[in-house]
Amino acid sequence: MTMTIHVDIVSAEQEIFSGLAEMVFAPAELGEVGITPRHAPLISKLNPGEVRVKVSDKEYQEFYVSGGILEVQPHLVTVLADTAMRAKDIDEAAALQAKAEAEEALNDKSGKIDYATAQARLAEAMMQLRALDRLRKRGS
Repeated sequence: MTMTIHVDIVSAEQEIFSGLAEMVFAPAELGEVGITPRHAPLISKLNPGEVRVKVSDKEYQEFYVSGGILEVQPHLVTVLADTAMRAKDIDEAAALQAKAEAEEALNDKSGKIDYATAQARLAEAMMQLRALDRLRKRGS
């Protein structure tokens, strides 16, 4: 029998996932981490990106998180996300629109925009589109 670890992914709005997994991949502040059962305790900020949960050899579940906190205990992984959604639920049209608007704002030389906000919106849209792209490539 394969060892598993319990995974909870929650956002400010709702619980997104709760269940057992063989491995979890998350976009930690210093780079992507892979978490297996009996992993050493860890707390890290999360960057915007994709959290992948390997439920079994044949099943992965992908989630988009906009940032948050990752807590790892030997038998429990908790993702406390600012915003989280299943990758399959991402609105591609809205992400493309947000990307275009952020790029337009960054090209505006009038000085009337907040560049940090525009860069954050661009990064979020790009990560959502990347999560969708990976989901399509896996054929899920």
